[in-house]
Amino acid sequence: PAAPAVGHPAPDFTLSGLDGQTFTLSDLRGRPIVLNFWATWCPPCRAEMPELQTASERLDGEVAIIGVNQGENAQQVADFIRPLGFTFPMPLDNRMDVSRQYLVRNLPTTFFIDRDGIVRYAQIGQLTEATLAQRLKTIYP
Repeated sequence: PAAPAVGHPAPDFTLSGLDGQTFTLSDLRGRPIVLNFWATWCPPCRAEMPELQTASERLDGEVAIIGVNQGENAQQVADFIRPLGFTFPMPLDNRMDVSRQYLVRNLPTTFFIDRDGIVRYAQIGQLTEATLAQRLKTIYP
């Protein structure tokens, strides 16, 4: 499968979510997407989670915030997110197939995907409130 590149379609994938439901990226076509790859053991990932949650709440229904967990099981992820109240979808990339497909080498890595499924920006490293707002402008409104 094709790797993601700015100006090209984001590769589609299907993963299971914490609730056991299937998550498929292409089901979100028509909405801008912030696709974040993260893990519970990653300090910068943990630090940016509140910003992603705030954006998810503020942009609910307008921009999809998705947190793809890399290589951990549902219990590990649930134990981390539930006490902190994070509610945006977090599909589980247990075998890291999607992380490999997206060429994720460092965590966190975030892709900004427009309504048509085209990658408009790729951020390697932690997002802050300011960088998230700036990168969102590449896909929304």
